[in-house]
Amino acid sequence: MNDTKSLPALPDRLSRNPHSPHHVAEVFDHDIGIRLNDKERTNVEEYCISEGWIKIASPKALDRRGQPLLMTLKGKVEAYYR
Repeated sequence: MNDTKSLPALPDRLSRNPHSPHHVAEVFDHDIGIRLNDKERTNVEEYCISEGWIKIASPKALDRRGQPLLMTLKGKVEAYYR
């Protein structure tokens, strides 16, 4: 990147949901990429590198609050800045 300031370190676990304890707002000021098993994923809601999983939103199923249900996919997780 051509950014002169340093980027914040990517945490081991990160969530897109602002109500989650794993949400770090400073990281979302920049464009983040996630790979699962060397395949680029664009619909990741939450990830954990050390445990090797990502969570993606279900296309149709909703919980009782109207939020999409999250499905867990396991594999080798890599997070990086684009």
